[in-house]
Amino acid sequence: MTTAKSYIQIQNMSKKIQGATVLDSINLELQSGKIYGFQGKNGSGKTMLFRAICGLILPSAGEVRIDGERLGADLSFPRSVGILIEYPGFLPQYTGLKNLMLLASLKEEIGEDEVRTSIARVGLDPDDKRKFKKYSLGMKQRLGLAQTIMEDPDLVILDEPTNALDDKGVEMVRDILLDLKQRGKTVLVASHDKEELDFLVDEKFTMENGRITKHEVMKKESV
Repeated sequence: MTTAKSYIQIQNMSKKIQGATVLDSINLELQSGKIYGFQGKNGSGKTMLFRAICGLILPSAGEVRIDGERLGADLSFPRSVGILIEYPGFLPQYTGLKNLMLLASLKEEIGEDEVRTSIARVGLDPDDKRKFKKYSLGMKQRLGLAQTIMEDPDLVILDEPTNALDDKGVEMVRDILLDLKQRGKTVLVASHDKEELDFLVDEKFTMENGRITKHEVMKKESV
């Protein structure tokens, strides 16, 4: 197993949007090779925190560092990240394979073999000729997960990854996340499913009104 190292450092980070504080004095240090869970009511700040870590919003105060580099100064976005925040959005007129191939062409880090492998890994058929607009909600969520992992990122951020998935799909997500952890990735997950979150994560944070109000280190039974 890969030795854990500090991968994300957040220091006194706050964010105001139109005068309202959406993140308030966040301090976190997250390691590689661990799964971190985030829970809280809608509007508690989970999604905003994820957006800040992804570089999609910049802090009003404080800083976010990814692998030693400061977002907004040294780099605009994490160098190696897979993101699924809210609902996956793809071009409705294209197949799942075509959509992911278009995304893969942006960075040119992977080819069709890797894309096909990722699609199959989430339980979809890479040769399915249906357009994305014909996908069920569960299929759309699976394709979003395939997009998240297809470039083998060092950082994986998932906001409600089991939305619209059946029990088999939830088990698939669990297997993927545990595999990512085993391979030394840093995984952040927000979920309303407390039982699933408690099973998966190494540490759990509770958020309220843009603040982290509770931090728990989860005790894992030895296998």
